[in-house]
Amino acid sequence: MIYAELHCISNYSFLRGASRPEELVSRAQEQGYTALAITDECSLAGVVRAHEQAKRVGLKLIIGTELRLDDGPRLVLLATNRHGYTQLCRLITRGRRKAAKGAYELYRKDLENSLPDCLALFIPPREPSWDGAGLQWFGRAFSGRGWLAVNLLREGGDEQYLQQWQAAAKKHGLPLVATGNVCMHVPARRPLRDLLSAIRHHCTLAQLGSRALFNGERHLRALEDLQSLYPPSLLQQSVGIARRCRFSLDELRYDYPDDVTPAGVQPQDYLRQLVEKGKKARWPEGCPDRVQAQIEHELRLIDELDYAAYFLTVWDIVAFARGQHILCQGRGSAANSAVCYCLGITEVDPARMNLLFERFISRERGEPPDIDVDFEHERREEVIQYIYRKYGRDRAALAATVITYRPRSALRDTGKALGLSMQQIEQLVQAASGWRSRGEVQGEWLKEAGFDPDNPRIRQLLWLSNELLGFPRHLSQHVGGFVISRGGLEELVPVENAAMPERTIIQWDKDDLEALGLLKVDVLALGMLSAIRRALAELNLRLQDIPAEDPQVYAMLCKADTVGVFQVESRAQMSMLPRLRPKHFYDLVVEVAIMRPGPIQGDMVHPYLRRRQGLEPVDYPSDDVKAVLERTLGVPIFQEQVIRLTMVAAGFTPGEADQIRRSMAAWKRRGGMDVWERKLMAGMRERGYAEEYARRIFRQIQGFGDYGFPESHAASFALLVYVSAWIKCHHPAVFAMALLNSQPMGFYAPAQLVRDAREHGVEVLPAEVNASDWDCILERKNLRLGLRLVKGLSEQAARRLVLARQTGSFENVQQLAARAGLNRGDLKALAAADALHSLEQNRHLARWSVAAVESPLPLLKQAQPREVQPGLPHPGVAEEVLADYAHLGLSLRQHPLSLLRETLGELRFVPAEEVKRRKAGLMVRAAGLVLMRQRPGKGNAVFITLEDETRVLNLIIWRHLAERQRRILLSARLLGVWAEIQRADGVQHLIVRRLYDYSHLLGELQVHSLPAMESEAKAGRPQ
Repeated sequence: MIYAELHCISNYSFLRGASRPEELVSRAQEQGYTALAITDECSLAGVVRAHEQAKRVGLKLIIGTELRLDDGPRLVLLATNRHGYTQLCRLITRGRRKAAKGAYELYRKDLENSLPDCLALFIPPREPSWDGAGLQWFGRAFSGRGWLAVNLLREGGDEQYLQQWQAAAKKHGLPLVATGNVCMHVPARRPLRDLLSAIRHHCTLAQLGSRALFNGERHLRALEDLQSLYPPSLLQQSVGIARRCRFSLDELRYDYPDDVTPAGVQPQDYLRQLVEKGKKARWPEGCPDRVQAQIEHELRLIDELDYAAYFLTVWDIVAFARGQHILCQGRGSAANSAVCYCLGITEVDPARMNLLFERFISRERGEPPDIDVDFEHERREEVIQYIYRKYGRDRAALAATVITYRPRSALRDTGKALGLSMQQIEQLVQAASGWRSRGEVQGEWLKEAGFDPDNPRIRQLLWLSNELLGFPRHLSQHVGGFVISRGGLEELVPVENAAMPERTIIQWDKDDLEALGLLKVDVLALGMLSAIRRALAELNLRLQDIPAEDPQVYAMLCKADTVGVFQVESRAQMSMLPRLRPKHFYDLVVEVAIMRPGPIQGDMVHPYLRRRQGLEPVDYPSDDVKAVLERTLGVPIFQEQVIRLTMVAAGFTPGEADQIRRSMAAWKRRGGMDVWERKLMAGMRERGYAEEYARRIFRQIQGFGDYGFPESHAASFALLVYVSAWIKCHHPAVFAMALLNSQPMGFYAPAQLVRDAREHGVEVLPAEVNASDWDCILERKNLRLGLRLVKGLSEQAARRLVLARQTGSFENVQQLAARAGLNRGDLKALAAADALHSLEQNRHLARWSVAAVESPLPLLKQAQPREVQPGLPHPGVAEEVLADYAHLGLSLRQHPLSLLRETLGELRFVPAEEVKRRKAGLMVRAAGLVLMRQRPGKGNAVFITLEDETRVLNLIIWRHLAERQRRILLSARLLGVWAEIQRADGVQHLIVRRLYDYSHLLGELQVHSLPAMESEAKAGRPQ
């Protein structure tokens, strides 16, 4: 018996399907089905994953969709060929674009005469009556290619149901076909399906009623089971329909946009012209021979693979940004390209780097290149809207990002569905915060939150939450991955509205695009570029004007004086800098890359440091390996080195070497490294390498599965490290100003940036209505805080204030309100932040004056207000500091802990400065405000930075203590510790033995700290 399932939704029918596309495909193949149709509701979001799996297991996949018409029946549409697929994409796009994000709107008229190459199934309801008018319309609209689908699901009355629809089919001249209305691959997913239904309907499982599944029959059933239910003709009909559906996603052909090339010129010729022009600008004295050879090699490969239009597209976007004075820089794989350097896409000089172009473009891989460009985070929207204007909404859209369930969201939604109170749910969510936000939910977490893991309801909660993990919740927009096509984008993939206005997204994510070879240009946002642009503008410099290899900059870096410096401001990087002691630019490239989970998990960090410090000999088993690893002292730190090693030591081709790089990123999730391990070991044995060395190389390759940096990416970031460090070193006031005006960004809040600036000799002046602009500014080399720091004050109001001040300073609050057009809320914000100090003596008087401000009547506009001085007490120091933090986020008066020093002394906590003077190995009690919490990668330590009135302290909390005192670790604002002093290579840490929460001493003081457990791997990711 043969059968094809033609109606099957996956979990990309959000909160309806209870199985992944891959699971459905694999199960259909196991059951012996002829074919499987994935028919998600008004969506093709899951078809690429199904397509990839179908190719792996050898099953025919049919592309389709399910629709619920606003004025008609429920249908399934199936594409028969490439034209039919395009018709489906256009229809889905039309329905999605007419509605808000997550919804669609389609009517019968939308389907008429628009789907000539699609087949249709009418999905009848279970009710005893049917819509005769709907069937008549369906018969006319899909004459000769429409069927009445019959779902026999053992819900009671199957025989009567079948007879009813047989009669209807005969009456309307429609053939019948067997379908399963499938929403899960196995019946064991039924509880999860009911949970999804409860989440979708915003009710508990107990309230679900008839909306729950009647039974577990809506899965991919065995052929024998189907045969016992359906007449043979209906099963045979499903196979006949499947034969008519011949389309495969492999037929999609993507054409690069070619809007940049001048008329009459070939893209490759125009690209060469631009490269030659850029080459002369980059090397006015003449291009080095090695680089010229690299350029010719790249241009030949670009021509052979027909990628010229892609490079021109990216060049045009970068040229627009530069024309608008928007700072930008390419990174990632693109930095391996000498052509990209000549085009101005990247600033990584190929003369200084050992490029591996096959990391970027591979003839064997046959996939399009992928260029990432960072833009100033405040001006990236201008670039995005330029792309939309140039190519139109029909040809350009952002890639999707699939938002999936993680422990916190899974516990929250499952808890609601099980009827837990909001207080209980918040306890559960809190238990899964911090480093527990990934991976499975553990029973001990629930026990810690006060729940009994042996309680049947809690066991159900634990099981359902873990079943839900990884399931998609909805589509969101990618951080900046643009898909641009030569023709209409909706011919390739459906397009829908994003949540943000003026944004559209396609229904596929970056992995889907990669699988099908579609172009993606990453238009990313980077806060440091905004800060650097502001600083360079203040200094009247260009990026290329920054002097290279400045010894003072490297001396500053060696001391880990890097608060605010790009990439090396994290706790882990600060502890690495005095040990690595960078002296040259390439040292910064290594520094950026080495503190990542890949090198750490691959045990590369300590060998590199020991060799750099002369504590361990540097050895190379061959000259070929030496050529690859010499610059990193025999230790593979970058992805490119891993790729080159497989080529020179094991005989891999460039394409094979890049495939192992891709396998590295997925091997822990899906496996697949076994075949590469065997090939690597065999290749290295053939070339005379020792077994132990080959094993070590493979272990290091596996380490990169946890997130390793390509050298090209690290080089791009190292440029920004050096530039930001140079500005901080030589112009600390300008550096602080630029960072403050570019917030939010980086690891540090304005309070820490201001403190660091003052420690570098910068005088910081308060925010004040008669002196401050919206942004922070320099006054005779002093830093004047801007009104942007005043909480509750809008930018529009602040700019009106600055404009009104051009005619003269303000003399009183009433005049300020009248001339600047400020409302009561604006004035209250300024008074609370003590920004009215030049008008009133203190906050209390300022608030009094603001309360007295009223709009004058017409006859009294010329009258002068009568001055009344109320007898209000001057606020105390503690009150002022508290108010500063509440309304500015910082204070220029005293540090909060200086006010508590006597109390802290009574508790035997010593200042951080005193800790510095004590000997290593001693135990000490210290306390401070929590600035940041970090857990790099998947390590066993949590790093915390504390601050008191004297300096900062760096803590290491080992995992066993972090778990035992987790609540204090995550929630304390004022944290006390009992710890051992440890020093090495000029770096001090406190190894914590116990934690204490003294947050109650702070009262209402709110102190910014980095969100708990920020991973080091995220530090360089776009914002």
